[in-house]
Amino acid sequence: MPAFAQSTPDASIGAGGSFGASDNGRPALVEPSTPALSVEDVNKPLADNEAAFTADQLDYDTEKHIVTATGDVRMIRQGNRMRADKVIWNRDSDDVHAYGNVAIQNPQGDMTYAQDAELTDSMKDGVAQDMLLVLENGGRMAAARGARKDGVYTLNHAAYTPCDVTTSKGCPKEPIWKITAAKVVYDPSRHRVSYRDARLTFLGLPIFWLPAFSHPDGSGAGGNSGLLVPDVSYNSRNGMMYAQPYYIQFAPNRDLTVTPYVFTSVLPMLSAEYRSLSEKGAWRVQGYLTDSSQSTTATTGGSKSVRGYIEANGTWQLSPNWTLTGSLRAVTDKTFLQRYDLNYDDTLRSVVKAERIDGDSYLSIAGWAFQTLVPNVPGSNLAQARQGQQPIAIPAIDYRRRIGDPWLGGTLTLQANTLGLIRTDGQDKQRAFVSAEWQKWLLTGMGQLVTFTAYGRGDIYHSDQNDLTQTVVYQGHPGWEGRGIAAAAVDVRWPFVGDVWGGTQRITPRIQFAGSPRTRNMAIPNEDSRAVDLEDTNLFSLNRFPGYDRWEDGARITYGVEYALDLPRFSLRSDIGQSYRFNNRDSILPPGTGLSGKTSDIVGRATVRYGSFVSVTERFRLDKNSFAIRRNEIDATLGSANTYLQVGYLNLSRNIDPSIEDLRDHEEVRLGARLAIGKRWSLFGSTTLDLSDETQTVSASQSQTLTDLDDGIDPVKSRVGLAYEDDCFEASVQWRRNYAAFGDARYGNSFQFRLAFKNLGR
Repeated sequence: MPAFAQSTPDASIGAGGSFGASDNGRPALVEPSTPALSVEDVNKPLADNEAAFTADQLDYDTEKHIVTATGDVRMIRQGNRMRADKVIWNRDSDDVHAYGNVAIQNPQGDMTYAQDAELTDSMKDGVAQDMLLVLENGGRMAAARGARKDGVYTLNHAAYTPCDVTTSKGCPKEPIWKITAAKVVYDPSRHRVSYRDARLTFLGLPIFWLPAFSHPDGSGAGGNSGLLVPDVSYNSRNGMMYAQPYYIQFAPNRDLTVTPYVFTSVLPMLSAEYRSLSEKGAWRVQGYLTDSSQSTTATTGGSKSVRGYIEANGTWQLSPNWTLTGSLRAVTDKTFLQRYDLNYDDTLRSVVKAERIDGDSYLSIAGWAFQTLVPNVPGSNLAQARQGQQPIAIPAIDYRRRIGDPWLGGTLTLQANTLGLIRTDGQDKQRAFVSAEWQKWLLTGMGQLVTFTAYGRGDIYHSDQNDLTQTVVYQGHPGWEGRGIAAAAVDVRWPFVGDVWGGTQRITPRIQFAGSPRTRNMAIPNEDSRAVDLEDTNLFSLNRFPGYDRWEDGARITYGVEYALDLPRFSLRSDIGQSYRFNNRDSILPPGTGLSGKTSDIVGRATVRYGSFVSVTERFRLDKNSFAIRRNEIDATLGSANTYLQVGYLNLSRNIDPSIEDLRDHEEVRLGARLAIGKRWSLFGSTTLDLSDETQTVSASQSQTLTDLDDGIDPVKSRVGLAYEDDCFEASVQWRRNYAAFGDARYGNSFQFRLAFKNLGR
């Protein structure tokens, strides 16, 4: 078999050694220094019947019509380039024989090295001894003998590797893995490498043998159907798992991936993913199917049934203005996705949406459906756990048009919106409104940026079965209800910019006056404005509620200051503010939201960056009376791209009425880290800890609950792993544990193993 590296490089040629054979007579996969292949005075494409060459000496036998070129011979013909010590060209037979340090480059950029090569005069076909083929994408093949015919390479007693075969100092080294075979066929048109009697060697040890085998050449082009990288893992629910994807390419724009899953403790599972791309758009559909026991009340047992999951999505650009988007997600039961480690979502959303967008208008026509996966157990949101409470939103129509104001120079935005919500066991609602918003921006001579806003809206609602909504303040009145909304605001910013400490700083005081007449809120069912919470992002909003069903009326003044500092490799962005309302609105703004009472809580944000090494962002809310921290959110990243620590902390301590399920208090910390060990190894891990101080009473029969006992420090999920990665090989082992589980998706340890050989996936 051929060697991958020469043991004794030829100093006269350079760091790579001589072309072709190594000192032990076997072909090497270490290419020499790339020779010059250009021909002087040839700076334009040649015709197919033209050839150009140079040499130190040229002889021509007029009787036999043989051209002999010696001494740094270079030749170009039909896009192929060659360099050799000596070339004999028989013009009658069109045979070209090249001797000594032969290097041939085809139009695709692949390089062939040899000591002796017999070629046609076009240099497209030929035979070479002690051949080395270096592909443009980095893979390489060496053979005792190789041939090229009609663009296809056939190598005998050959070896292949995409790995580096030299050290950083240019010395030969054995690659991490290689494939040796009695015969190798490389077809550039199919971008595929095929083997007969193939052996894969890893770290010098043979791993497996196959009578026939093929894989892509690594270019990413062509019809590369075949096996993908397998997935191997273990968990206490399903035992050892082996998943072997098989990729089928029907056309450059259509493919199918079929993956059988084999488990040691449960029956197999099958998944398939189909993808398609066209001039109008792209879509994909993926599904999983198996037969296994299902239980939501115990960790073992349960009835056996067919279980599965399907997801599909796509986007089509129907015209320059119209786009159609669709997404479907559905599962047979609440525990399937978590049991098979597919995902841990608590709600599946499906939507079909048509959008029209131009320079001045936007139209969206959509329909939504939701499937809840929230367990119906103590400690969870029981209203969200009932499928009958999940709405079907159809139609959801939103139209907006922007019109220039010819009189005052502002911008007028018109909006029309309608929404219908249907539930099988809950409140139904229909809503429609039209609104108009006028805005004008003005820059004064002193540098103040003044924004004037006027807003008006008319609503009409209809609802029934309101008493099925669990939270009373969200129910509203059944039947038809109407509402009118009007508001106006003036917002003033005054930035002050100056030089400081070799950089610049900007201080921007801001004040806003906003007013709105008293609005009918409690008669309207509340569907989209439940999670109201004062933050720095909505402090200066005209309506601090997140949706349309609630409107913050009354008169108020909001004030704050923004600060920015930019120094070499250092930046600081911060803002802080508060608002004062001239009347109380406790009925729609419950205590704990930061907005009840006349004076709001104090909110702010600060972001500090030092080069690419430190990034820290903190968002906070302070109690207006005691300055106690009601919201504290920190996201920090310390380190480089290879070694870093990520810290996330969230503390919502708002003391909100627990009957309002959308505003539960919570405290958690998230940690993630990666430690680079040398150039190739890395240790990584992450964990999420629930620090909420709540206690649940759990009986022995309720072991399926999310947490058996919340003592203030409870892990939610954790993982630790070790990974290796180089230019042609990846390996990792990872331990994971998810502590939020119920039913047959019980928690436990999971181990995942991954081995990836470059170009061997497919």
